[in-house]
Amino acid sequence: MLDRINRAFFCMAVLSLFLVSWTLARPNIVLIIGDDQAWSDYGFMGHPVIKTPHLDRLASQSLVYRFGYVPTSLCRPSLATMITGLYPHQHGITGNDPARLKGLSRSSPVFRQDNERLIRRMERLATLPRLLAGVGYLSFQSGKWWEGHFSRGGFTHGMSHGDPIRGGRHGDEGLKIGRNGLQPLFDFIKEAGDSPFFIWYAPFLPHTPHDPPERLLEAYRLEGRPTELSRYYAMCAWFDETVGELLKHLDVLELTRSTLVLFAADNGWIQRTPRLPVPSGWDFNFAPRSKRSPNEAGIRTPVLLRWPGKIPVGQSDIPISTIDLAPTILAAAGLKPTHQMPGIDLLNQTAVASREVIFGDIYTHDVVDPNEPAASLKYRWCLQGPWKLIVPHSPNMIDAELQLFDVVSDPHETKNLAPSHPQLVGELYRRIQSWWRID
Repeated sequence: MLDRINRAFFCMAVLSLFLVSWTLARPNIVLIIGDDQAWSDYGFMGHPVIKTPHLDRLASQSLVYRFGYVPTSLCRPSLATMITGLYPHQHGITGNDPARLKGLSRSSPVFRQDNERLIRRMERLATLPRLLAGVGYLSFQSGKWWEGHFSRGGFTHGMSHGDPIRGGRHGDEGLKIGRNGLQPLFDFIKEAGDSPFFIWYAPFLPHTPHDPPERLLEAYRLEGRPTELSRYYAMCAWFDETVGELLKHLDVLELTRSTLVLFAADNGWIQRTPRLPVPSGWDFNFAPRSKRSPNEAGIRTPVLLRWPGKIPVGQSDIPISTIDLAPTILAAAGLKPTHQMPGIDLLNQTAVASREVIFGDIYTHDVVDPNEPAASLKYRWCLQGPWKLIVPHSPNMIDAELQLFDVVSDPHETKNLAPSHPQLVGELYRRIQSWWRID
C-alpha cells in the first residue's frame, strides 16, 4: 500500500515538473506596434534625419523583413488583422467607425449600437490572447485598442475600458502608455510571475497630436524645416525612447533570452507640410498616397523578429505581411493557426521563400456595411516580386485607374507601368480574383 502511495506521489511530482518545464519552454511574447509611421522613418531603414537608436539596436539583434506590408493602411482594421490573423474582409472590421448618419455624433445611441455590432465580431473570433490563454499565457493590452473593454479581445489584463459614455473609442486609458511612462506594463510583468505572457504594446506614438517633449523637439528644429515636420520627427524619436525603456526592462529582469519580440507599424504616414500640394477637399494632416492609400507609404512597414538563440540575425527583402504575425506567434508558443488564418509562420524560411504573392485591400474610413465588405472597398492590391498591382473597386472609385508599379526600382511609385505590361496585369489580376473574387 505504501509503495503504491509513494509511486503515486512520484508520478504526480514528475507530472508537475513536466508541466512546469512545458510552460517555461514557451517564450514570453511582446508585440510592439508603431502608430502612423512610414516604412522609411527609422535609422535602420536609412532615414537621414530621424534618430531611432533603440529600434536600430533591436533591428541589429533581429531578423528584419525590410519589405513588410499591412493588408490595409488604416489603424482599426490593420490592428484587427494583427490580433486575428485574418484579412479585413474576413474579420469584417474594415474601417475605424461605423458609417454615421448625417448629424449624428459618436456619442449618439445609433452610432454606439452600430459600433457594438463591430465589437461583437471581435468577441466571436479566435484572437491571439484567447488562443494563448489555452496554454497558460496571461495577456496585457496597452495602447491603441478599438474593440471595447480589453477583455472582449480575450486579454486577461489591460488598460482600455471601452465605455463610450466615458470617451472609450480607440484606447481611452490605454493611450496613456508610452506618453505617460510604462509602469502599468511593468506591473503586469511582475504580476505574471512565472507564467508566460503576451504583451500588446501599441502606444499612441508617433500618432497625432504631435506634441513631443521640448528636449526632443529642439533636436529636430532646423531653419527652413517646416515646424510640422520637426514635430513629426521628434514624435518618432519619442516612440523609439519608449521602445528602449521596454526592452531595457526585459534586460534588467533577465527575460530577454526567453522573450520573442516582434515589431511592425499599423500603417504608414507622410507628414503634410505647407510645401506639399494639397488636393482639393483634402483636409487631413497626412499627405495623400500614405495613410489610407494602397501606396508604399501607406502599406509598407519593416517587420522585426527577435528571439535570442532561436532566430538568426539578418535581413530579408522577401515581401511578407502582418497577416503572418499571428501564425508566427502561435508557432513560437507551440500552437497551430486556425484553419481560417491564411498567413504563414515567418520563422519557417521554406514557407517564406515559396510564397509567390501577398494581398491587401483598402477601404473607406467608415464601415458602410459590416456584413458586406465590398460596400466600403476602394482597392484590392497584390505584390508579386517587385510588381504591385492596384485594382480600384469601380463602384466606389469611379475615376480611379488600374496601376502597376515596380516597387523595388520605383519605391515612390512615380511611373504607372500598367499600359506597357498588359500580360502581367492580367496575370496579377487573376491572382487577386482567386484570392477574393468580386464580379
